[in-house]
Amino acid sequence: MKTIKNILMLLGVVFVAGTLIFAVGNTNNTAVEDNVVVNDSVQKNVAKSYKISSIEIPENLNFAGEVVPQEDPEILERIDREFLVNTYWQSNAVLLIKRAHKYFPVIEPILAKNGIPDDFKYLAVAESGLTNVVSPAGATGFWQIMRDTGREYGLEVNSNVDERYHLEKSTEVACKYLNRWKNKYGSWALTAAAYNAGPGAINKYMGIQQVDNYWDLLLGSETGRYVFRIMAIKEILSNPEKYGFHIEKEDMYEAVPTFTVEIDEPVSDFADFAQEYEINYKILKRHNPWLREAHLNNSSRKKYAIEIPNKGYYHIGK
Repeated sequence: MKTIKNILMLLGVVFVAGTLIFAVGNTNNTAVEDNVVVNDSVQKNVAKSYKISSIEIPENLNFAGEVVPQEDPEILERIDREFLVNTYWQSNAVLLIKRAHKYFPVIEPILAKNGIPDDFKYLAVAESGLTNVVSPAGATGFWQIMRDTGREYGLEVNSNVDERYHLEKSTEVACKYLNRWKNKYGSWALTAAAYNAGPGAINKYMGIQQVDNYWDLLLGSETGRYVFRIMAIKEILSNPEKYGFHIEKEDMYEAVPTFTVEIDEPVSDFADFAQEYEINYKILKRHNPWLREAHLNNSSRKKYAIEIPNKGYYHIGK
């Protein structure tokens, strides 16, 4: 009897041990299978066509006709940085391409008339992204003009009218400013740097470092990148498909045709004024952002030209 009992106990131990071995083996198999599933899932979620690569920098870069010393390794790194940043910030690049299509036809002839190289239209892109932004320092509009500078060059700048928001007039002022400092520095690259940092800062750096060209100057982070950023923007906007941007013509932003209404008296309510031309207050202000309030004072009876969009482009709710 004792022998039978021992045999039964031994069989029980063998059974339990076998069960445990099977369970462990099955768990391992499950883990392996799970790993296969997980690995397969990861592989399926990786886009085989997606890859990030360096940007091929064009040879013989120039800024407004001034040769860039690309053989200098420090210069080449700075160029490379701006090409990478501006190419791989895809959403921003697409917006810039679309806005350029709308606004460059306004800017280009004004630059040409004033003898400013066409490259400087990309300076406006670098300054504001072709939007009427205001910097923390108070620089305003596409060309980021300071209040005192605007007034010095003949713009009306007050709470009621601020012509820094007027694209044509602010572009004319930018041209005058650029020509002034080109006459002093003799270099378009230094002129662009002075536009960004101010001529006082550029004069200070040139005096301390005893150099007279942009490429040899050690400048602050923003101004040190500035001309390189303009060149990268120029290259990308001039050759968008080369950098992977495929935008159909119908997707570009277009300027709405307008006609001009001249006024030389106060306007008490621009909402009422807009309704006279079958538009609303918002559309009036979109086309005339230099009108800063809901009315026009004009006690001096100055003549202003207000842009009114042609009929049929906007659908005004009743």
